[in-house]
Amino acid sequence: MITLGIDLGSNTVKTALLENGKKFLGGAVRKTGHDAQKVMDELLKETLEKAGVTYGGIEKIVATGYGRVSCKIAHKEISEITCHGKGAYFSMPETRTIIDIGGQDSKVISLSENGKVIDFVMNDKCAAGTGRFLEVMAQALQVPLADFGEISATGSNPAEITNTCTVFAESEVISLLARRESKENIISGLHKSIATRVIALAKRLRIEDRIAFSGGVALNSGVKAALEAASGKSIYTPENPQLIGAVGAALHAYEISGG
Repeated sequence: MITLGIDLGSNTVKTALLENGKKFLGGAVRKTGHDAQKVMDELLKETLEKAGVTYGGIEKIVATGYGRVSCKIAHKEISEITCHGKGAYFSMPETRTIIDIGGQDSKVISLSENGKVIDFVMNDKCAAGTGRFLEVMAQALQVPLADFGEISATGSNPAEITNTCTVFAESEVISLLARRESKENIISGLHKSIATRVIALAKRLRIEDRIAFSGGVALNSGVKAALEAASGKSIYTPENPQLIGAVGAALHAYEISGG
């Protein structure tokens, strides 16, 4: 039995295909863009072709994420909290805490020993501490966002970023550049600022080992290192961290199919 999970986030659309709720067949990620439906159609075609699966071979489809209600091909829509919990546990069964930093929000989820969501906290009121925050800073610094992790590792003294608002933080970065602060130290400071906010959010729950880091920002090694420094704990990035929500959705699709 093949099931499909679709995670329609604020910045990207993700897919994941599973066989019998156990084998990951593949998935893909694309920027949402101005025409989310077109992007989703192209992404679905790409996912199916890579996996050698036909659309007719899919038993059930579950959608999650901000745009889940707009997914007309889904048999059911399920919240991203539930899907991220299930997806992280599938990828790393020892996970008890999930830190997920996406395009427009950050969330921390606590799991039980059998992978059930116990509690969660979320910051979705402000872009600070999210992927969008980093995208704005990358533009201000004129540095590719993909290079942030490697560059921040060379920073010797992280710059202090005091503003939590993305707009004001951008002005602060520009001021630091004017004062000839190095980009390495600024980027390192930005990562430290994000980590401080996220760990403060996490401390509203009980942070249990083992901690899984998911979402697009999990691809940034600098943020991961800053989170470890702020929490004093080891943090693990699962394979395909951007697809965790989509994997969870595919698992739910398997369950509603009677698997």
